[in-house]
Amino acid sequence: MYKTIDILCVGEVLIDFIGHQSEKKINETKDYHRYLGGSPTNVAMNTARLGLNTYLISTVGKDGFGEYILDKLNTASVKTDYIETIKSKPTSVIFVSRTSGTPDFIPFREADCVITESQISKEVLEQTKIYHTTCFALSKKPAQTTIINKAKEAYDLGCKLSIDLNFANKLWDNKEEAIEIIQAYCKYNPLLKISEDDMRRFFGEVLPHDEIFSYFHKAGVDLICLTLGSKGVKLSQRNKELIEMPAVKIDKVLDATGAGDAFWSGFLYAYIKNMEVEKCLKIALNLAALKLQNVGRLPEEINLEE
Repeated sequence: MYKTIDILCVGEVLIDFIGHQSEKKINETKDYHRYLGGSPTNVAMNTARLGLNTYLISTVGKDGFGEYILDKLNTASVKTDYIETIKSKPTSVIFVSRTSGTPDFIPFREADCVITESQISKEVLEQTKIYHTTCFALSKKPAQTTIINKAKEAYDLGCKLSIDLNFANKLWDNKEEAIEIIQAYCKYNPLLKISEDDMRRFFGEVLPHDEIFSYFHKAGVDLICLTLGSKGVKLSQRNKELIEMPAVKIDKVLDATGAGDAFWSGFLYAYIKNMEVEKCLKIALNLAALKLQNVGRLPEEINLEE
């Protein structure tokens, strides 16, 4: 069957309040600016603006923030047919520090985790090339149960799975559950994006990169992308030579929030276009560099050839 949906992003949509003062912790930040946020949402926005047919599956509250979100998504050409609006909970918000490193954040999670199986039909999955989610989305029920059950269905229907393993302890009730759920998703051989910070939090210590790769290959993942911030990226494929690439040099980091999402958007875009893995990484690194130089989201006109 010819698949018409390039990427189905399943997970959190929320409002990011990003600190206006640079390099300040949350307790020192006076002013915040409002942005559309959520890792799968960023990927949906970015890939739609790169010309892909992208759908977002999520839930918002029946409130002003929910209206703002739907308006922004529709303007960016993200398909919102399967986003639910609920009265029982407000739209989720997160306060984020503005930094060149990994930002500090305080989540107020309400509607974002109320994703139900009725939002993801078999017909939609049959049409989908890539089913993408995040560790954040998996950290709370009912979204967790929905995403895992539908991941199996998607896999059985021939979808390629993808996950950004943006692990943070504060989002999970306990570590054992986190490990169990992540391993359950990894069984379906997703394209896996991880960062050094994610891995330090996930394993509770700094592990050598080859041990990290080995852990996820054993869990069932063929392709693992480890982002190293200003040091670039390492990509490990099962039984193939490790690929390393340096980051794109930039003069000044304006905002690191969403840089990982920009990277992964570029990678998935190139992957869908059947490009070689090296080319996927190049496009990913360029998009991440572009994001680091812009506060909030990527600029409107993105020319990937340049």
